Amino acid sequence: MVTAGHSPKQPFTGSCLCGAVRFEVTGPLRDVVVCHCGMCRKSHGHIGAYSAASKDALRLLESRGLKWYRSSDVAQRGFCGECGGALFWDATGRDTISIAAGTLDAPTGLKTILQIYVDDKGDYYDLDAAIPVRAA
Repeated sequence: MVTAGHSPKQPFTGSCLCGAVRFEVTGPLRDVVVCHCGMCRKSHGHIGAYSAASKDALRLLESRGLKWYRSSDVAQRGFCGECGGALFWDATGRDTISIAAGTLDAPTGLKTILQIYVDDKGDYYDLDAAIPVRAA
């Protein structure tokens, strides 16, 4: 799941909009997967675009704003309680955590490699035909 060698820098760093949540990732990041599910669209205001890393590689540098919302029986979502920025998707029982790609500081060296839950996409946009789709 996690791939190495994409970025010119490590550790990776990132934050929410206001900086009340800041983090670093000391290991490799997975390339970006775009999720079109209704929960991601509600959480982000559009599609969710996530990288991922080992939970052991993620270190919070500032966590005063970090809040967690149990969005389903299988996952919780981390967001900033001060600015509202969506940050993490954490599935129960996984060794990895998904990180909202837009929260990562550039350069990341990442690329978008897959679209998921495309059958649930919004009716106001078209899928990017250049990005592979995982069948339901």
